[in-house]
Amino acid sequence: MKLALYRYQLPFTQPLTFHGKVEVAREGLLVRVDKGWGEIAPLPGFSKETLAEAQAEALACLEQLAQGQPIAPLLPSVQFGLDCAQRVWPEQTATLPEPYPLIQGSPQELLKHWKDWLHQTPSKAKLKVARYPMRDELALIRLLCDRIPTLKLVLDANQGWTREEAWAFCGHLDPNRIEYLEDPCADFDDIAFVANRTGMPVAIDELLAQGKPWEPIPQLRALVLKPMLLGSLANSEALVARARELRLKVIVSSCFESGVGLGQLARLAGEWAPDQAPGLDTKRWLASDLLDTQGKPDLSRLEPLFHRD
Repeated sequence: MKLALYRYQLPFTQPLTFHGKVEVAREGLLVRVDKGWGEIAPLPGFSKETLAEAQAEALACLEQLAQGQPIAPLLPSVQFGLDCAQRVWPEQTATLPEPYPLIQGSPQELLKHWKDWLHQTPSKAKLKVARYPMRDELALIRLLCDRIPTLKLVLDANQGWTREEAWAFCGHLDPNRIEYLEDPCADFDDIAFVANRTGMPVAIDELLAQGKPWEPIPQLRALVLKPMLLGSLANSEALVARARELRLKVIVSSCFESGVGLGQLARLAGEWAPDQAPGLDTKRWLASDLLDTQGKPDLSRLEPLFHRD
């Protein structure tokens, strides 16, 4: 059995803020099991584990595999990466809808340069909110809706508002122009309160990874799945089954993975939600990638940590 673990670092095209912490590069691990690859990349501010913790557990798992022992990783990113590396991937038949653009940055900058993001006039775009003064974010939303009448916005607050702040923000929006408001608050009771009072369509993302309780409500439109945070593929598949049962959309979303992880997320999206545009437009934020011209991991860009033939 061929086993290997590598570490990578990819600079961002500009500093990005994750839950208040500024990052200038994406760091993670690539794991190999025979011919299969997986990515282990905890997302700072979102993952419960650090990269150092994930690396230690991944190394321990590979040592166990090398000795012919079964493994049972506990950390979500390690579960996900090793599941992908050991998975028998079905043939990809469906062509996925194009990922929709992810818009990030200060409203002042985006008001000046919005055409750089939306020059192809997409029908849907995702905008991060709850990061800047409310009036500035609302001014940007008004401009985008005015200039592109066919555009629907996904607004992602990353649990950044209180119940009162979310209610106030939604009071200035036309729910018909919003595909859904993702994670407006940290607790589902607050999300349900705001959705019920304003009629705003909502989706949940971080609550799923945090294991917090939720329930179907009339305004709930989608479950946003970040497999890197959810852990084993079985965890994600259980949520896909629940979404189908409730007739909710499933949106497969990335955590700023390299091309290795993004490619696998696209394949999972093709299996789990072939009719939905996935939330995978994060590659534009990476200044380089780990794949060679054949689409394989370029070992010259990786730091080897473990190797066993």
